[in-house]
Amino acid sequence: MDDSKFWPQGVKRCKPGMFIAWLLLPLALGGWATLSAFLCLYKGLNQTNMNDYFAFGVWIVVDLAIIALGAGAFFTGYLTYVLRRHELKNIINAAVIIGFICYSGAILMLGIDIGQPARGWFGFWHANVHSMLTEVMFCITTYAIVLIVEFVPLILENRQISKVPDLAIFAHHLHRIMIVFAATGTFLSFFHQGSLGGMFGVLYARPFAFRTGYMIWPWTFFLFILSAIASGPSFTTLIVMWTEKMSGRQLTSHSVKMLMGKISGFLLIFYMVLKTADTAYWANVTLPNMGLTMGDLYKQGPYGEWLLWVELGLCGWLPAIMLMFQKVRETYGLLALAMILNCSGAVFNRFVFTIQSLAIPVLPFENFASYLPSWQEWGISAGVIAYGLLLFSLAYRYLPVFPQEAELNK
Repeated sequence: MDDSKFWPQGVKRCKPGMFIAWLLLPLALGGWATLSAFLCLYKGLNQTNMNDYFAFGVWIVVDLAIIALGAGAFFTGYLTYVLRRHELKNIINAAVIIGFICYSGAILMLGIDIGQPARGWFGFWHANVHSMLTEVMFCITTYAIVLIVEFVPLILENRQISKVPDLAIFAHHLHRIMIVFAATGTFLSFFHQGSLGGMFGVLYARPFAFRTGYMIWPWTFFLFILSAIASGPSFTTLIVMWTEKMSGRQLTSHSVKMLMGKISGFLLIFYMVLKTADTAYWANVTLPNMGLTMGDLYKQGPYGEWLLWVELGLCGWLPAIMLMFQKVRETYGLLALAMILNCSGAVFNRFVFTIQSLAIPVLPFENFASYLPSWQEWGISAGVIAYGLLLFSLAYRYLPVFPQEAELNK
């Protein structure tokens, strides 16, 4: 079967047989996820290892992590359309697709997490206006709609679809007003990223997560925003670099990747300064005022202080400093390494707030609570990866995702 007439103009893709063979990986993961989802929906959440201690499990870790890493979509869109950094137009399509995958994947996972997805609309109709998660729910849903609107013009630019005059005109007009959607997406994403962090910061009964802050906003509100916009551009660039290695084609100029690395580096430095200050204040002021020391929160269980050093040191300050050097950004491998560490730091941060804060005892008679996800939980988490691989692979093959590709591979 020859599908070359659907490829973007002037580019080459692998043979259909090789492409189908590649899709076996996400399809296998998707089969595992489908079985896991069926069991959780049919038999209930007793298929998981979540309990009264761990109402949040690995699903929420993955959910928060991909929402943070998907921030490359709104922040790159903001830089491209609002601040007019036109050189980023060569990577904005990839950022939108990755953002759409992350947000829609998070929504699909939450549909399983709530146990009864048919009642998911209750949160909108019977909204708890005192809950930060209500604002998160509204913002994530509306931003997912914004991402769909941003994704549609790219789909309509497929070689065969664009031959329909009305659809081509519709796509053109959508492009002209894209600044409106970019600005809207920035507004929505800033608030829901912040509220996800703020939710943990107001848990005064959880000393590991609780933070003081500014007016009604705990410091975690601002830190979650900063970590997302620092890691998001790195994640987008990493996906592009990985696709280049897999396809054997150069998709964007290295100057674009260097710019994304520089943006991530400056934002990560800013975040790390504030994160380090927040951690120091929490350890030396907040906890002593609650009658605790930092050592009290690390003396039980497998989550020792090494996690703090990995998050702040190995996956925080190290990539931040690396990305500040032009020589590092010019070197393909070092740039990729720094970005991997940057993204890992965001994942570690979401992990410690979600799992570690629930594992640590808060009452004198309690012991450290352990949690190990069931295979069904891992299966649904793997489903998000499968979904991302499948959708991005199809988009790369059939849509003009990378404007520079044809020119760079002559």
